[in-house]
Amino acid sequence: MTMFMLSDRARRVLFILTVIALGTAAVLGASSAERSVSAAMTAAAGSFLLAAAAFSGRRGEPAFLSLVSVLTALSVTGRIVFAPFAGFKPCTAVIIIAGACLGSDAGFICGTLTALVSNIYFGQGTWTLYQMFAWGLVGIAAGLCGKLLLRKRPLLYVFAAVSGLVYSLIMDIFSTFWESGYFDPLRFTALAAGSLPLTATYAVSNVIFMAVLSDRMSFAVIRIKKRYGVRNKELS
Repeated sequence: MTMFMLSDRARRVLFILTVIALGTAAVLGASSAERSVSAAMTAAAGSFLLAAAAFSGRRGEPAFLSLVSVLTALSVTGRIVFAPFAGFKPCTAVIIIAGACLGSDAGFICGTLTALVSNIYFGQGTWTLYQMFAWGLVGIAAGLCGKLLLRKRPLLYVFAAVSGLVYSLIMDIFSTFWESGYFDPLRFTALAAGSLPLTATYAVSNVIFMAVLSDRMSFAVIRIKKRYGVRNKELS
């Protein structure tokens, strides 16, 4: 059976629309409890649609599908295993490695599905949309900066720490919408200030996990890429 193929331009358009839709669904879902279920379903459908689009452009590259699936499974498993330790999770490190080694499409898919799948264990809610959006953006950025990150290790650690800060700020935005029904700058500032210890822990943990995982994991992914001829195809 012939697999449906999308052109690179169509995939880029779909990518941009999916990111916008996910962000919009997150805001609408948090600002209205009545819309949260519909927003969650829309975001989930959009993410799987993007995954299908990315994979449709990878026909003949089963290694890409296998690598993204394995990295996503590792990210999900890592989040569940480290559940007792608040703010200490390997997810962001794995997502960054996926994006840096395989491209923005892989990073975005790994990031969004990490939140969606792991929350089957932690519990689904409107917060899932923000987690999908935040980790998806981390994966996109890692893909765009991939070559630079893989060449310069200190920059990789800084990127991991900043990603933790960005993720936490996006979740503080969610909390602001959830509690106020709209974006209240004062409440956001108070929430961000109150979560500083957890944010700092998360940023530091990202650097620790990156230091532990990056060498061996990136080496393994790149080795498989070269062996099976997997190419990075940016969606952005």
